[in-house]
Amino acid sequence: MEKDETARKIAAYLLETGAVKLRPEQPFKWSSGWNSPIYCDNRVTLSHPAIRTFIKKALATAIKNNFPKVEVIAGVATAGIAQGALVAEELGLPFVYVRPEPKSHGMGNQIEGHLEAGKKVVMLEDLISTGGSSLKSAKAVQAANAEVIGMAAIFTYGFAKADQNFEEAHIPLVTLSNYNVLAEVAQEKGIIKPESFESLKSWREAPEVWGV
Repeated sequence: MEKDETARKIAAYLLETGAVKLRPEQPFKWSSGWNSPIYCDNRVTLSHPAIRTFIKKALATAIKNNFPKVEVIAGVATAGIAQGALVAEELGLPFVYVRPEPKSHGMGNQIEGHLEAGKKVVMLEDLISTGGSSLKSAKAVQAANAEVIGMAAIFTYGFAKADQNFEEAHIPLVTLSNYNVLAEVAQEKGIIKPESFESLKSWREAPEVWGV
């Protein structure tokens, strides 16, 4: 399946399952304080076996095509854990997951599972916003003397800040679908009104001031 076709299919699935909700007329409020016309929780797709399988296989294919030297899949907690485990199983690779912070008790682990030094790791995320939390997890893997060769995710908002953050971290990012494709699919399906399309586009370009 071609990349563009996959991106559109994933976008349609996210809308179909309610993993993504669009409300340009009644925005959501993010913890950052931003107004947002979109709410995304890709974990919802895990409850739909056929869609879950499609996403798993698409992620596995994207990783094989872009990061053929991968030796370990690392899920970013918490949303990347289930997807990461599914993809690792599909690829026949070891799996670990990375907490936002080391545990405050027990062994004090931040990385759960066995990660050997020097291994080539692909991080697995469900959603990329600015990339801050994802790259923080990547730094924990690097601190364990493993090599992060890339990050894969189901969906990205496509913020310029995220592009900048990944570029500065020298970590390539691959995503199955993105905000622009989703907005187009939503308009085609009549989920949003044509007049809302421009508003959705303007949010991605300047989310911090949108709706203020």
